[in-house]
Amino acid sequence: MWKLTRPDNRHDKLTRDTLLDLQDHRLVRIELVREDQRQVWVLTKRGHGEARQLLEPKGIRVSALREEKYDLVTGGLLGASYDDHSAAVTSTAAELHRVGIGHRLGFATEIPHRLAGGYVQRADLVVRAPEAGVPVLLLEIDRRTEDAHDLVTKLCRYWEWGRLLAPDAHRLIVDLVRSRPDAIEDVGHEKRLWRRIYPPTGLEGLVPLAFVFADTTAAKVDNTVKVIEEAGRRYWAPRRYETYYQEAITAKDYSQAVPVVVTTLEQLKEHGADAAVWRRLGRKDEQSLTDALDNPDGDALYRRQYARAEAEDERRRAAEREARRPGRPGTCRCAAPATPTTSPARKPPLKPPASRPPRRRRRRTTPSRGGAAAGSAGDPDPARHGPRGISVLRGPARAPGPRAPRPPAPRIGAGERCREAAVHQNHEDPGSVLRAMWQRRHPSYPPRPDQRGRHLPPL
Repeated sequence: MWKLTRPDNRHDKLTRDTLLDLQDHRLVRIELVREDQRQVWVLTKRGHGEARQLLEPKGIRVSALREEKYDLVTGGLLGASYDDHSAAVTSTAAELHRVGIGHRLGFATEIPHRLAGGYVQRADLVVRAPEAGVPVLLLEIDRRTEDAHDLVTKLCRYWEWGRLLAPDAHRLIVDLVRSRPDAIEDVGHEKRLWRRIYPPTGLEGLVPLAFVFADTTAAKVDNTVKVIEEAGRRYWAPRRYETYYQEAITAKDYSQAVPVVVTTLEQLKEHGADAAVWRRLGRKDEQSLTDALDNPDGDALYRRQYARAEAEDERRRAAEREARRPGRPGTCRCAAPATPTTSPARKPPLKPPASRPPRRRRRRTTPSRGGAAAGSAGDPDPARHGPRGISVLRGPARAPGPRAPRPPAPRIGAGERCREAAVHQNHEDPGSVLRAMWQRRHPSYPPRPDQRGRHLPPL
């Protein structure tokens, strides 16, 4: 604790005297003494209340109260199983503060993040250091007491929390996100819940997350990081931009990803938190904290590549339009090129097609029952047909030349319809009935005898 409160001091005497003074006023107490004789100090209920009155008006959150409870059988202090974890959290904050990352009042522990289902994910440490280029950073300190897949679950919860809408979001946006969960990706970060709690990061993506491993080996750390990279790729990995120029753009979209960095507490103590001890998931080399959180292949590169590809596409289209422009050398289809004194050769006008003689229709004859043409010698009943082998039903052939207007046919009255109905009722020949109908519509044509040799009745 003295490294956090008094980083310039070489020993912790001043800090111990201050804690003893607070203990006399019943504001702090000793929870546990570790094996290396280091003491774990916590706030009492009275001290927790005074800390809240002092810090919360300034926008600084106070961690949850660790109540003093004892076992009824053994008499041991309950709730003291997080002593090593609490010490690792305090040491991490001290190492960050020692290099100028975060003010002593810019650290907060056990900060809750409530999800949509009601589950609360508490961050071990939250750092706010905008002067150091880190506006906000969530830290999870692991002493390898948790399985690697449990850390992936924590990453998933932070990712889900970063996709929640703000309480004052518009009703239409809320209904859209409820009906289609992927629609949250089209909602800006300014309308999300995390922007109501934390300041903007200045980079693409959600709130960055750091995993700090303590009291473990390098082999265990490597295995855990591999599991997080493979199982949690959906939450930290960037995507490709959906654009028209797919081949010309190699930038990546980090807007929906959680930036994740990993390190160890031993490296922080040995090299310092401002050294190249942080490794970003998806990268191989270790970098400083600000460089690890930066996205050199993100939105800035995308804007440059898109502008370059758009300019190149515009030049290509301009060249194609110039090549198709009429009058350009090599594109004129005339017989001789145009000169200032002579006009280009023109094709002679098309001549109207020669008038053709009227097409004469081929005479059609109605075959008889014997198979011979009408009016021929083999017709057993030439009386059925008109002159020149023309069927009575079709009438005479039209003379060559323009068609003369046909006189309107007389309308058949009700009496004629009754006569035709009577003919059908007496089972007369249908052919004679049709000829009679044709004769009534064409009175100028001479009457012809029917099959039985009888003449048609006069009109």
